[in-house]
Amino acid sequence: MKARVLALAMGLLIVSRVAVAAPPPPVPDIPGHAPKLSIYIAKGAANSCGQGCDRWIAVEGKVDSGAAARVRQFLRKTKGAESLPFYFHSPGGAFRDGLAIGRMLRARNAVARVAKTIVSACSAGTQIDDACLKLKNSGSELEASLITRGAMCNSACSYLFLGATTREVAPDAGLGVHTSRIILRFTGNPTPRQQAEVMASRRSQSNQEAASFIKAMGISHELVDLIRTVAFESGHALTRQELYRFGIDKRKLVETGWALETKARPFVQKFALVKKGNDEFRTLEWRLYCEPKDRARLMFIRQFDKEAGVSSIAMVAGSEKPLTFGTRPARVGAYEAWIAVIKSDAVKDLFAQPHLQVGESALMPDGKTTKSLFEIDTQGLDGAWTQLSATCFTNPTAPADTSGVTAPAGLPGATLPATPVPAKNP
Repeated sequence: MKARVLALAMGLLIVSRVAVAAPPPPVPDIPGHAPKLSIYIAKGAANSCGQGCDRWIAVEGKVDSGAAARVRQFLRKTKGAESLPFYFHSPGGAFRDGLAIGRMLRARNAVARVAKTIVSACSAGTQIDDACLKLKNSGSELEASLITRGAMCNSACSYLFLGATTREVAPDAGLGVHTSRIILRFTGNPTPRQQAEVMASRRSQSNQEAASFIKAMGISHELVDLIRTVAFESGHALTRQELYRFGIDKRKLVETGWALETKARPFVQKFALVKKGNDEFRTLEWRLYCEPKDRARLMFIRQFDKEAGVSSIAMVAGSEKPLTFGTRPARVGAYEAWIAVIKSDAVKDLFAQPHLQVGESALMPDGKTTKSLFEIDTQGLDGAWTQLSATCFTNPTAPADTSGVTAPAGLPGATLPATPVPAKNP
């Protein structure tokens, strides 16, 4: 009976997609995503994809049936691109094509990241009009830039991503998972029970395929357990703690590049997440403002350590004298903001270095002083400051805007008062 029922199945299509907040419309209709997967080489400014990196492989759009064959052909033809990192932006798609592409990346010991590739020659809108897609699929190397904010690699795309040997998800990008959707088409008139038996068999098969793949990629079985609890209609964006605990992104410090934020008063912004002693991550933010009289104001926002007493913050660029922040931060809720004022010319000393050292010290209740030192990169700072400098004195009397200090999607937010009030140290 079972064999006869299985013979009634005309085909099986396992597709994947995810929504973090609300169920999206069908994948082909999601704005910003092409209905078929595109893969091409992009070239950006110096260090645009990391220190010493200006070329990458962009993979974007729906993972359609047949995508694996196109990716295989692309990789075979692109000689000299073996060391280039992959950047993904996709809502998901065909499950088995996702597994196949993931295995290709593992064979290359690939580096994978999540970001949108913005091709310069395409329109500034969706980047998926016919002319732009023709260009992306032409086989030419394209001038482009990268944006991590709002980028996604969801559902079937996550299997592509997991296949890489090195995996990096920026604080403002997302990796989403959920169970696969099984579509069965029957001929004849099978009973509801027979249809349920076929569905259960196919579901078990896809679960086993996913579990086997995840294990082979060295990812914790916790991810398998989680995926099986997430309905196809809802989806789940992996938290930073989950990315770290499952062994997907093992970095203890993850950061965005520096980017211009065009508010009422523009500023240059950077986010970072730093692992604490346990599995939790602490949110950090930097804001760089223009000030009157050829000055710049650097604001450092961090989650407040309730156990610490008097604290101090310093930043070092190369061997220069440390840039020290004020000792009385503005404090609201779980966040506090530290401010340092420097000459605008001295900002060049910051982006002249590939990394900046940030030092924190705090007096603990037992009288001991704790100290920590970590590095953040300066990727994007030069270009963002150049853009900001052009607007520095258009409104010279406006104070640095500390209202609405909010983290990007996926990060916990903070709100600080419009006028900082010095906090009394305990």
